[in-house]
Amino acid sequence: MSRNHLGRARLRKLAFVAAAAVVLGLMSFVSAAYAVEHHPKGEFAPFADCPLSNPEVQICLVAKTESGKFVIGKETVPLEKTVTLQGGIKHFLTPGEEEFVGAEDGNTLSKTPQKVPGGLAGLVKCNEISSFLERVACEVTFENGITGVNATTELAAPATSIKINNFNLFEATGTALELPIKVHLENPFLGSSCFIGSNAHPVVIDFTTGTTSPPEPNKPITGKPGEPSVNETETILRIKNNELVNNSFAAPKAEGCGGLFAFLIDPIINSRLGLPSAAGHNTAILAGTQEAGKAEAVKASE
Repeated sequence: MSRNHLGRARLRKLAFVAAAAVVLGLMSFVSAAYAVEHHPKGEFAPFADCPLSNPEVQICLVAKTESGKFVIGKETVPLEKTVTLQGGIKHFLTPGEEEFVGAEDGNTLSKTPQKVPGGLAGLVKCNEISSFLERVACEVTFENGITGVNATTELAAPATSIKINNFNLFEATGTALELPIKVHLENPFLGSSCFIGSNAHPVVIDFTTGTTSPPEPNKPITGKPGEPSVNETETILRIKNNELVNNSFAAPKAEGCGGLFAFLIDPIINSRLGLPSAAGHNTAILAGTQEAGKAEAVKASE
């Protein structure tokens, strides 16, 4: 066999090996995808995204915020659409050792947009913009009626950064939930990168069902552990009228608003919102329901 034939044979062999590796890689990816699919049934159906693939998870959690509000600086955003926090818990009810595990599909905190009262008109006055091009863009936005602004609370750190303490939640003392977030202000004029807080500098909120001790001018507010009940088999704990509160956190300035013109728009947004806003000027209230199911019972229902 000639040297050229040997070279071609070697290339064909390498190509075959590479193709086989790609196929095997795809197969393992598909297998992994199917491995994390769970289909709990009946009353356990809400726990479909519980991280059951983690053998250490004891409890599946679905917490729904159905009302409440965020007050950041001068702006109040009511929570009118349900926001869902879901995942699992290791070392359940072991003080100081409970660990939160993110949802199986990664959708740990739902990105649920909430309307900002007053919309863009409440945040930006076109005639205050010094740049001609940006002022024209602002005016065109208003002319087209695209003035609504949404505020979406997003997780600003890995799910493992969420801290949970169910003992504190039930006893209405200390921190029940520590949540690192960023607030996405969404509007075509503001662009896609307008955030209060970031992954590098998240807004960390320590929620309690007890009474807060905020700095002035805020006054103490009190949450609610809620009304617990269990199902017939005592495998699901439901808590209604739960209320988590905090009015002691600080909020940073908004950044990235207006795309290329952020250096012009950021100061306007921050002036309107009163950002950065020191502790004692901000409030978060999350009111809703929680469901906690035993992981083994959730698995058994599939």
